[in-house]
Amino acid sequence: MKIYLAGYNVDTEVLEELQKSSGARADVTPETFSASYARISRDPRPINEIRSASRSDVERSRKSNQAIVFKMGHHSVAEHAVFNFDLIGVSRLALEALERFRLCSYTEKSQRYITLGNDYVVPEEIARAGHEDLFRKTVDAQNEMYHSLFGKLRDYVFAKNSDLARDPKKHTLLEGWAKEDARYITSLATQGQVGETINARNLELLFRRFASHPLDEVRKIGEEMYRLVEKVAPSIILFVRANDYDGRTYPCLESLSRNFVGRYPMPKSAGKENVRLVDYTPQGDERVLAALLHTASAQSYEDCWDLARRLSNDEKIDMFKTAAQHMEFYDSVLREFEYVNLTFELVISAACFGQLKRHRLSTQTYQPYDPRLGVTIPEAIIAAGLEKQFMEVVERTNDAYEVISRDTSVAAPYVLTNSHRRRVLLRVNARELYHISRLREDPTAQWDIQKQSKLMSGLAKRVMPMAFMFIGGKDQYPRIYREIFKRDPK
Repeated sequence: MKIYLAGYNVDTEVLEELQKSSGARADVTPETFSASYARISRDPRPINEIRSASRSDVERSRKSNQAIVFKMGHHSVAEHAVFNFDLIGVSRLALEALERFRLCSYTEKSQRYITLGNDYVVPEEIARAGHEDLFRKTVDAQNEMYHSLFGKLRDYVFAKNSDLARDPKKHTLLEGWAKEDARYITSLATQGQVGETINARNLELLFRRFASHPLDEVRKIGEEMYRLVEKVAPSIILFVRANDYDGRTYPCLESLSRNFVGRYPMPKSAGKENVRLVDYTPQGDERVLAALLHTASAQSYEDCWDLARRLSNDEKIDMFKTAAQHMEFYDSVLREFEYVNLTFELVISAACFGQLKRHRLSTQTYQPYDPRLGVTIPEAIIAAGLEKQFMEVVERTNDAYEVISRDTSVAAPYVLTNSHRRRVLLRVNARELYHISRLREDPTAQWDIQKQSKLMSGLAKRVMPMAFMFIGGKDQYPRIYREIFKRDPK
């Protein structure tokens, strides 16, 4: 056996220093990985020799990439080329567009742990519409309220948790609780920053989507990212222009939907719950059991499905317990749990959505932020007697949104706050919901997403009690395990 470390991420400043000392080199490009790995299926040489040949003739490698990726249609080889980006001074709203891409990695500046300044993006659409002054005055008022809330909430949190406050080592934790609630009054125009890792295949998709995006800021992000990579990897990133599919499909659907809604009266949805289970796989427990039986036996799926339905209740529970008996809190449930799905409709704050959007393997579609859905007010703000001040700024924000949206509806959400809400349609398989629950129901999770996650877990247990018998935050797992097995996890 021979295993080579073929490459790894290197800071571009280090590469530039190396090139200054050793001279310019054409092979400082991730394209050679794509070209060499693409040849593995038809070239009998060891991979490391193929890579060496690819580096020695970069132009030939680029021609090979273009032929393999675009003529033969093997786009997956572009995934071997990986890029890292630092994005600084980007609005919270634009970051939502960036982080919508599933197969990428992001680490974002947290508004929970960092004290915010007064930096924000002024959208060009709003400036062109003549509303820059209104926009600035509104966001400045929000930022002023943020700093006021942070100071008052800090005092409230320290007084409420006086035992913790006696320990100077806990002050950062307590201040963090005040920050995470104060930020609910800050705008979606607030500047943030994120580190992103993305392969070339997904990067090309990002460029196309961003070129077709309705927001100026998002289009400019795409243009600048493309400028940085076009000379580094020209052979694996080609289709980057705006297109009708990405640019016009949703506007056309919105137009048609308005027509339908106007012609056909729609009943008001029952209830005012912010978390609703709107669809799920029927007989979900038995579906998971059938998949477990299928993996663990030599029987057809039809026979396993028939057997799963004929097992007694105790036998079904034994099967689920056996599937989890060696599981620790950090383990995922088995892949067979992916065969059942649940769809939730959520009405959640922008702050909560900032947590939810990170679960990229789920299916998430959503409506624009809508002031008519109200706002989420942190309980600490109410308990500290700050609700009136908070809502005064919210009402001022809503008034500004109404004025701005008349001329530029697409950019109006920039002025809304982290407390404003949107409707989200979330589809997860059982395995992914377990992951969300483990992470977001833990006491260290942000309280808003923690609350929504608990509600989703409770609804899931109603319809699939056996499949979700182990669900809960990672801190709860030892207790859940003891209740089921009458012993501690190993």
